[in-house]
Order: sequence, then C-alpha cells, then structure tokens
Amino acid sequence: MEKEKKPRKQRSPRKAKTTTLPHKLKDNIFKTVFDEPRLFAEFLENFIPIDILKNISPDDIDDISERYTPLFSDNKDSDTVKRINLNGENLFVIGICEHESEVNYKSSFKMLIYIAYVLDDHIKENDKKYYDEMDKFGSTKLKLSTHIDFEYPPVLPIVFYDGAEKWTSEIYFANKTKMSEVFARYIPKFEYELISLNDYSRDDLVRYNNALSLIMLIDKVRRSEDMGVMFKDLPDNYVEAILDEEKIPPPLLKIISDCIKLLLTRVKVPKAEIEAVTEKIYARKVNEMFQILDGYSVTETRKIAKKEAEKEAEKKFVKKAYANKVKSAKYFISIGLSNSQIAKGTGLTKDEVEDLRKQ
Repeated sequence: MEKEKKPRKQRSPRKAKTTTLPHKLKDNIFKTVFDEPRLFAEFLENFIPIDILKNISPDDIDDISERYTPLFSDNKDSDTVKRINLNGENLFVIGICEHESEVNYKSSFKMLIYIAYVLDDHIKENDKKYYDEMDKFGSTKLKLSTHIDFEYPPVLPIVFYDGAEKWTSEIYFANKTKMSEVFARYIPKFEYELISLNDYSRDDLVRYNNALSLIMLIDKVRRSEDMGVMFKDLPDNYVEAILDEEKIPPPLLKIISDCIKLLLTRVKVPKAEIEAVTEKIYARKVNEMFQILDGYSVTETRKIAKKEAEKEAEKKFVKKAYANKVKSAKYFISIGLSNSQIAKGTGLTKDEVEDLRKQ
C-alpha cells in the first residue's frame, strides 16, 4: 500500500529587491569606472608616473579580472586585472580599489598573491599555446617557460584609495616581514603604486580635463557643504572638455551619470536634486549641473523640507478637526439643539451652524 504523500509546504514568495542603480555600482563605483577601457586609459595616463603608459589606447586594454577575483572572498568586486598590449609585449596591471572607511593593512600581501596568480596563469597559457604550435610540426613538445631565454612579463600593482582617513598601510612588502634585514635576500621585493585621492586637490583634478576627473572631483565631496567649494569658478575649458561628444559618447555618458548619481546619494542629496543633476548630464549641460551643485546645501534643504512637512501636517490637522466639528454639529442639529448651543459646543460660528442646518 502506497504511503500518502504529504503536501509540500508552500514557500512564501520573496519580495523582489528594488534598486535604482546597477549592482556593480552599489559594490564599488571605481570597479565600474575601471571596467570602462577609456576611463582606465585616462587613469593610467593621469595618475601613473610612467611615460610609456601615457598613450595607451582603450583598444589595447583587455579585462581578465574574472580569472582571478573568484579566488578571493574579500572585496573581490573591487579588484581588477588588465592585460595591456604594450608595443607588442604584455603588461599586467592589478588594481585594488580600497573604498572602505578603514585602511586595509593586508594590501601588500593581497597584492603578492595576485601577482603570483597572474604570472602562473600567464605561464600556463603561453606553455599551452607553444605546446600546441610545436605539436603541429611534430617537434619536441617542450614548455616555453623551460627555455633559457624565457622572461616573465611586467606586473604593475596599483592600490586606489578614496577613503577619508590617511592611508597608513605599508606599500613595501619587505617592510611587513619580520627580520627583513637578516633574510633580505629571500623576501619578495616589490611595492605597489598608491593612488590616494586625498593627495589630489580640486585644481589638480580639474587640470586633467576629462571624464575621470569629473567623477573623482565629485568623489572628493564628503559633506554636502563641500559642494560649493568644489564646483565654484570652474574654468570654461574644463566644462567644454566634459561636453565634448567625441570624447564622451552616450555609453560613457551613462556610466558617468550612474557614478555621479551614486556619489550624490552617498552624501544624502535628495532624490529630486540628484535627478535634476543627472538630467543636465544627459543634456550635456554640465555647466548648469555645476550651478545646481554649487548652490546646494543639505542642511538648508532639510530645513526647508521640514518646514514644508510641518505646514502640510498642520493643514491636515485643521481639515480633520473641522470635519469632526461638522460631524458633531449635524448630530446636535438632529436632536434639536439651538444654533447658539451648537456653536458653543463645537467652536463653529452661528452662521456655519445655520448653513449646516439648511443642507
């Protein structure tokens, strides 16, 4: 005899999450920025003091982050790995974006792990290509990495930090190792390039005259009160550069708009103000956008909003109180009280009671 099957419990449906911004942006704005080849090329040109990186084309940048970031559980959405075609040679750039309020003191060790994985992956990929190529000609199948003239590609480690506090983590890995003087020969010797937004003034960023500088300019705003200082008296050539359609096509404009939207949300700018700013961006009226931000103050806006809310609440209270008086007056009329008695009991005027009696 078959056992009677128990009915399955119906799971309550999960509420759909509502987000106004893409998931990547909510995790880390600069991961999204660095995923855009044009913005990443601008970053290398403006912030890395290596001449050979000044004229990299976005077409030379290949994002290979997905090969490595799943290996790490902390802040993996904030890190990026690029392979750059540098005059026919490979350059690997590892970017770690530190956007937390606290300094990450594991950065140099984390970078060491990344470097090892990147080089190991590069060796395996090239050995396989070389092995397959030799197999076509029936040659001895040797690994490319076993050749005496094999060299490893350069790896450029970068930490970008936009936190409010000063970056105090050690950039030299050897300095994080005990007895480094005694065992100096056996300790990996490298440092990462630290780009701290705190080290760049408003004028430093404005001089770059590009989309990335605009995003970083807004990222420097920690309080709404700072906006007036940050956007006051910007040079005309800066605004013209941001409006240039050749430099900023629609897809890039969308990224800039989303980034600015998130940054303004972070300093608690009201939604209506954010929408007004982003509309100006899409219309390429950046000068007007700056005017909005220049005169904006969260403190003042909150005061105005509070007064308006109090006025609205007062209107609702008066309207409800009057409705209750009318209801009471109609009842008193039905039981035969005089206009004077009803006016005294409800607070209505005799004329108002008379009008109710005629209805």
